[in-house]
This record gives sequence, structure tokens and C-alpha cells, in this order.
Amino acid sequence: MQTEQVKIFQPSGSLDAENSQEFRQQITEVAQQGVKIVLVDLKDVSFMDSSGLGSLVLAFKTLRASNNKLVLCSINEQIRILFELTGMDKVFEIFADQEEFQKNLVSLVA
Repeated sequence: MQTEQVKIFQPSGSLDAENSQEFRQQITEVAQQGVKIVLVDLKDVSFMDSSGLGSLVLAFKTLRASNNKLVLCSINEQIRILFELTGMDKVFEIFADQEEFQKNLVSLVA
């Protein structure tokens, strides 16, 4: 597997109405670069609201439409609860951290 097929995003702070549009735009740009998998590492994100979640869902759909994947890792308790309440934990593939993602990379590409 070539590394350029995977792009890792590490947003920090809050993923909310203020910056979700910019986040979505960055992922759309990556999707156009022929990247196969986008890993969003949320370890530095302290808060996510419905706008942040919405931007992840739209990014997920954008990537899926171009036959690519968006996966997540390192979500905190607040984000995990948000995902569980909205059922998004069933939609997204969520890894404990980047190390677990790397271990599963071969099966993601298949």
C-alpha cells in the first residue's frame, strides 16, 4: 500500500458551526487528489456540535461517491456520545487510534 493513498487530517479545538465549512472544503479537495482513504484523527478535537457532525457526514458521502473512504480515530467521550445518540457510530468506521488504523489498513483497502 502506498502512503499517498491515505491522507490523515488532524483538526484541533472545536469542530462546530464556525469551522465546519472549512473542514468540509479541505476533505473535498483531498477527494479530488485521488486519495483512497481519509483518516480523521480527532484526538485534538475537544468539542463537536451538530455542524461538525454534519460536515463529517457530508465529507463521508462525498468520498463514498468517488469510491473512497473516510474513517475516524481517537474520538473523545463527548464525541462518542454524540455519535451514539445520532446512530453515526454505526455509519463511520472508528478506530481507537492511528496505530489501530494502520493495523487494519490492508482490510480497508480490499
